[in-house]
Amino acid sequence: MSRRPAQAQRATTRRGEKPKPRGTARRPQRVGVLDQAIAGLPISPETLHKVTTWSIVGAVAAVVLTVGILAGVPQMIGVGFAQAVGDAGLKVDEIQIDGLKRMDRATVYEQVLDQDSRAMPLVSLEEVRQRLLKFPWVKDARVSRRLPSTLHIAIEERTPVAVWQNHGQLMLIDPSGVPLEPVSLEAMPDLPLLIGEGANTQEAARKHLLETQPGLKPLVKATSWVGNRRWDLFFTSGEKLQLPEGEDEAIAALKKFVQIDGTQRLLGRGYVGFDMRDANKLVVRRQGVIEPPPPVSSAPTAAPTAPTTTTTTPPPAGTGAGEG
Repeated sequence: MSRRPAQAQRATTRRGEKPKPRGTARRPQRVGVLDQAIAGLPISPETLHKVTTWSIVGAVAAVVLTVGILAGVPQMIGVGFAQAVGDAGLKVDEIQIDGLKRMDRATVYEQVLDQDSRAMPLVSLEEVRQRLLKFPWVKDARVSRRLPSTLHIAIEERTPVAVWQNHGQLMLIDPSGVPLEPVSLEAMPDLPLLIGEGANTQEAARKHLLETQPGLKPLVKATSWVGNRRWDLFFTSGEKLQLPEGEDEAIAALKKFVQIDGTQRLLGRGYVGFDMRDANKLVVRRQGVIEPPPPVSSAPTAAPTAPTTTTTTPPPAGTGAGEG
């Protein structure tokens, strides 16, 4: 009679017991690089999940919006969103205007408020600026938003430097000759008077001409641009000086006139006018007669032509009359 081996006996089970399954050893899982990076972030996994979800939603929305725009499905969604933003409080409730001195403030308000919507995202800053630039007084304008509800407008106005008379109408002009607004004879400002067709475009030339003789400048009541080629000067004492064509020629003639007036006193002696259209001579006009000024030996170059009879009356300053 043989005995079972001890190993076989240990392997046997008691009657009625089921054999226990042999356990399998689990291998340790390796942590990936991405998992390590996520674990190192200073946010919780729940927050990270929310951020990821909203990022995906935002990206999808951007793609849908881009496709819609390219397909021509318009701006209904964008306009609706902007209007909703306005309804939420981002709308124009206040308008701040800086720089206004002469322009009507109500006109500026009208240009800003003439919008389909007052929602901040729907107010076109460039459109408002271009509207304002159409007004003569506005040299430049800057329009900006100051959230949540203020629109700021900074205006640079033009400066009037002279009054331009043309075809009986008086108009303020700026240094570049831009007409600003009409002015009445009763409300004439203390500004130089320019007369004649196109005289407004010659404001810089007029200023330069008179600045060459600063002592004579306060005595000039008006300047007339004649035939789009030369100047006539009207003095406060009533005389008219006719200058030659050409900028240099006119400056030289005016200098000579000042020299002669300094020695012979031409102004304020009852003369009607002085003709220097010929740079080589000075013609002095009286009422009904042309005659030379009193002879002075120190000014031989100013010898005028021989006297001849004429009937010349000075036009009232500001009428625009003048010889070519």
